[in-house]
Amino acid sequence: MAKTRLLVVDDELSMREFLAILLEREGYEVVTAGDAATALSHLASTEFALVISDVQMPGLNGLALLERIKEASPETVVLLITAFSTAEQAVEAMKLGAYDYLAKPFKVDEVKLLVANALEKRDLRRENRQLREKVAVCDGYGGIVGNSRRMQELFQLLGKVAESTTTVLISGESGTGKELAARAIHHAGPRRSKPFVAVNCGAIPENLIESELFGHARGAFTGAVGERPGLFEQAGGGTVFLDEIGELPLAMQTRLLRVIQEREVRRVGGSSVKKVDVRLVAASNRDLEQQVKDGSFRDDLYYRINVVQVVMPPLRERVEDIPLLVEHLVRKHGKPGSLVMPDALQALMVYQFPGNVRELENIIERSLVLDPHRITLASLPAQVRNAVKQFDLHTAVEIPDEGIELEPALEQLERQYLVKALEKSGGSKTKAAELLGMSFRSYRYKLSKFGLTAEGE
Repeated sequence: MAKTRLLVVDDELSMREFLAILLEREGYEVVTAGDAATALSHLASTEFALVISDVQMPGLNGLALLERIKEASPETVVLLITAFSTAEQAVEAMKLGAYDYLAKPFKVDEVKLLVANALEKRDLRRENRQLREKVAVCDGYGGIVGNSRRMQELFQLLGKVAESTTTVLISGESGTGKELAARAIHHAGPRRSKPFVAVNCGAIPENLIESELFGHARGAFTGAVGERPGLFEQAGGGTVFLDEIGELPLAMQTRLLRVIQEREVRRVGGSSVKKVDVRLVAASNRDLEQQVKDGSFRDDLYYRINVVQVVMPPLRERVEDIPLLVEHLVRKHGKPGSLVMPDALQALMVYQFPGNVRELENIIERSLVLDPHRITLASLPAQVRNAVKQFDLHTAVEIPDEGIELEPALEQLERQYLVKALEKSGGSKTKAAELLGMSFRSYRYKLSKFGLTAEGE
């Protein structure tokens, strides 16, 4: 194990030698310098955990050296020592970032304890910073986990969208985290202090959805014993999230369009209108463009909600995020990430995940129920184990001696599968998508991404 490296700076040879001997006996590696210029030369080529410097030195003094060190390496701990201590000088040293200030003559035990405490505090700060960075990577943006290029691009887009109050359409397959993205947009935006109201348009009976969204007056229908504000009123000043908006009946689409245009609602059975101030975020796992063509979704409503579109990538298109997601989900259940066995992780990275992150979360929870102590290949569902059997990692992957860049290699492999599937399907993109366990939309996007074209549907 490498020793902790310290730098001692003092124009007195006897003091440099004394401190070097003292600290080396404590197990540190010590380098000495007789002036600030020599010290800066050492610092430019070598990393030091801690610097002990005299204040009064010819040329650049200790305070100026401290300032230069903190500019170049803020984490380096600096202790200052001097025979001419004043309160003003001590205050100035602390303002410039010195850890502590020692007046000569000092006791040997005092120096040893001060150095040990300073290094312990430095290590603690570094661990806390690394933990914050790790949490930031895991949380990604608004609790969405991912560190892949696709997700970093998504986080940047979400950040820009959050700053505005424009209408947003979030598209993506089921289980990709569309509601998480909607909540992230709300909580990072100017309406964060107001309500976030979410409704699944496909989960409410058709005869109740109008009342749910816009409210009802007393006596509007059987059971309406009093007035009730709808979700648009309840979200006053905040955000309304309409999940699975593609499942709204056409009649309700007309009502919703009017609300968006006029910024006012009329309760069911009511005679007056009420102004509403909300931001609308909609989401769908359906192809709304195709629904517009089919006549099951109003084109004018589509253009109203599709001001900015956010596409949530399926899990199979960001495989490199799976280890991070698995660790996050395991820890979410109060277990250490090391519980995941390598063969189990490999199987999860091969599996296509038609249910996306939601399916992965269910798999992790199921595995921990079967074996609370570790996640093994045997504890994974049959469909995951079968997927890994069809893809022999030990024979399919080779790494040359000079190494390999993973992302380009994965992209090349992905491109080959896209082409092979197209060849096998006789040029049918729909059949090719089915062969690869992908949606037609995802397959079409991949072809475009790699500059591949094909005739047919």
